Amino acid sequence: MRALPAVFVLLLVLAPIAGAVGPVAAGGSDVGPSTATDSPDPTATDTPDPALTSESTAADAPADRPQVDEANLTFRALSTPADASSRVEIGSRGASLGPALSFGVDETDAAMETAAVVQRIENAETETERQREILAAINRVERDEVTLNSRQNEAFREHAAGNISNRELLDELVRIAATAREYDERLDELSELADETDGFSSPTRLDELQVALQVYEGPVRDQALAAARGETAAIDIYVESSDGAVVLATIDDGEYVREAFRTDRWDRGGGEISNDDAINATAAAYPETAALREPDAFGAGSVQRITIPHEFGTLRTFVSGGTEQVFVEHQRIALDAFPDSEPVTESGDGFNVTVDRSYAGGPVTVTVRDEEADEPVADVTVTKSVGDGDSQSIGSTNRDGVVRTLSPADTYRITIVDEPRVVVISGLEPIATPRLIDDE
Repeated sequence: MRALPAVFVLLLVLAPIAGAVGPVAAGGSDVGPSTATDSPDPTATDTPDPALTSESTAADAPADRPQVDEANLTFRALSTPADASSRVEIGSRGASLGPALSFGVDETDAAMETAAVVQRIENAETETERQREILAAINRVERDEVTLNSRQNEAFREHAAGNISNRELLDELVRIAATAREYDERLDELSELADETDGFSSPTRLDELQVALQVYEGPVRDQALAAARGETAAIDIYVESSDGAVVLATIDDGEYVREAFRTDRWDRGGGEISNDDAINATAAAYPETAALREPDAFGAGSVQRITIPHEFGTLRTFVSGGTEQVFVEHQRIALDAFPDSEPVTESGDGFNVTVDRSYAGGPVTVTVRDEEADEPVADVTVTKSVGDGDSQSIGSTNRDGVVRTLSPADTYRITIVDEPRVVVISGLEPIATPRLIDDE
């Protein structure tokens, strides 16, 4: 790889603003499911993961899937520690030139650094010097990963303490994800260069480092980046943080999207964990989801990545050696099949309104039907107010009489307005979060 010319660097910075899909939005570590292996595929991060995108369908599910026990189906969720003091907010994320430009600059800087590293290796005069340059480059990525971890932990703490806003937290997490992805791609290049070097092969620690870098990425971060760049419409994002943990959630094109990170469940100095042990840890924590389809393992050393693509969506976890616990969770769940809800119904002014409540940060479905004809009512405005706050529009009902929003953590009120008719449902409470078995 040769150094990038100045004109190309400028294009890299400006392209995301013009609507081009950048690396975080287009690719990333969310790669397709793989069979169990002791080391990750070095090219695995080059391809978008259909298992964690909205293209996943029930047709992807195996024909021999066990019969779903719908009565007991739940999708457990990794959450902030139950005894921790948490900060919870829901805010809108839309196009923003400043952050979008800074993301492009960060990505370009990291790509330029990768180009310089590759050029130094290719210009090495001897095989021994080439080997030294490869090992030095891997060492630099190892040190940089420690810096990324420190930056992320600080962002969690600062948000939980109220020192930074939701936007500032998301901006920092998106920058960290973009940088981690570039480091991951650099390791791909280094692996290829190592394989091309006589008497040398890619070190095993490179594989483990690649998987560790992927923990800094996530589907909600991708959605936040796409919204900031104007590639998608503005979205609401639920943010919950505590010292050492964060939960992000949003609704995307008929799916509930969630990611969570718990530093207290990640033993960074822990020993190795096998594919089987990581699968068992995930299955024990998410027994209902694991029953839908056998998990796939993909990792090396002290971090394993487990993927369960099922007919209702996808679960991806990262499991730590040492603790043998899930410390990162990514989920996509079809809204039409979301089971973790409890209905509240109210009738009046010719409407029959049902609010399917969920846990804090989960999807809330509001359905409006004509009380007499029992048919869905479209184009009715629905608002939500939290606590003593003002009402905010969450949209209008679609042709099925449905509109969706994210559940706050506090008591809230839903109002249906079709002048002069109004229906108010007050005193709504989120239900309990279905926490992991080992985190209840």
